[in-house]
Amino acid sequence: MSPVILYMSMSLDGFVTGPDDRAGQELGRGGGRLFTWLDDRLGDGVNGRIYREALGTGALISGRRTFELAGRWNGDHHDGVPIHVLTHHVDSGDEPPGSARFYTDVTACVTEAVAAAGDKPVMVHGASAAQSLLRAGLLDEMEIHLVPVLLGGGRRLFAETDPVELDLVRRLDGNGVTHLRYRVLR
Repeated sequence: MSPVILYMSMSLDGFVTGPDDRAGQELGRGGGRLFTWLDDRLGDGVNGRIYREALGTGALISGRRTFELAGRWNGDHHDGVPIHVLTHHVDSGDEPPGSARFYTDVTACVTEAVAAAGDKPVMVHGASAAQSLLRAGLLDEMEIHLVPVLLGGGRRLFAETDPVELDLVRRLDGNGVTHLRYRVLR
């Protein structure tokens, strides 16, 4: 079965956006700093390796807020992979673009994403989606791109959660970031 993997850039103080993330300021104040490691994404180094690995996923699960703030990725996150958007409600007549589809049931969302991914991993984006999958026991791994900055505010990756044991399976130091891969222990 395809692993379901969270890919998320995070500040040392646990934020995935800066304060006041909204349309027009999607990453919040100072939140763009979390993604400067992507400046090396086309290179042969660690950051390029991690980027290519992420693009090797076969489906995407996103939270609704992330999906909307990202401009719905114009219907294509990468390489035409199916986009599964986890949301609390679906407005009638709201048709997501491209291969995107809305889900209100976390299990159905994951089941269909795994089926769509085939033998490739499923990528997860968004703090709320990650928290929902973790609570449901449906998140297999976390690839945290830990950026050495303290944002001091914003959206936390893990707000209130029950204790979860993790096993560090990989640590790679890239330019301006440490990539940490954890397996979620059940």
